Amino acid sequence: MLSLSFFLFQSPVDDTAEVEAASQNIIDIIVSGGWMGIAIVAILLVLSFLALYIFIERWLTIEKAGKIDENFINNIRASVGSGNIEGAKTLCRTTDTPAARMIEKGLMRIGKPLKDIDAAIENVGNLEVFKLEKNLSSLASISGAAPMIGFLGTVTGMILAFYNMSSQQNVTPAVLAAGIYQALITTAFGLVIGIFAFVGYNLLVAKVEKVIFLMEKTTIDFMDLLQEPGN
Repeated sequence: MLSLSFFLFQSPVDDTAEVEAASQNIIDIIVSGGWMGIAIVAILLVLSFLALYIFIERWLTIEKAGKIDENFINNIRASVGSGNIEGAKTLCRTTDTPAARMIEKGLMRIGKPLKDIDAAIENVGNLEVFKLEKNLSSLASISGAAPMIGFLGTVTGMILAFYNMSSQQNVTPAVLAAGIYQALITTAFGLVIGIFAFVGYNLLVAKVEKVIFLMEKTTIDFMDLLQEPGN
């Protein structure tokens, strides 16, 4: 029991020491790759933080844009039906969604032909979609660039390994280890970033399409409202 208790109390310390040693070894491997290896890892780190920032920022923005009050169009219908156009505009201004801004533009065009109202709403909708898709192309670029940069680290790592092999009389696994480790680390790092960016991009695109569907549905309901008798 004493030996078991000793082992249980010592395990967390040993695990921490192993993690610290592994982290130190990775840093040593990166540094041993020279300025090229350090530059590649630094670029991959920047791309990872950039991809994470874009994904979180766009996710929150698109999530907010997709929250449409179910009673919004009913309140607009009630205001327009009672002739309170200014009240309907105020409701749109206080509702921070793409659909509300589209409806507000339509309300500003009331009195003109329906074709002109529809065109005005469509123009605002195009601008709102452009805002929703902001930086998505950058995330797509990262998903393709990160693995390629990682593969570049593979090439430079193998060059380093063969250079060390050619410059040493006695070739041992330790001579080749630094270059091979660098090749594997940069490849894995680049692939992880690329996969995350690729999956994140497709998730965001799907959310944007959902918001666009809601925008179109709200627009159709508004145009139907304008064609109801008495409006």
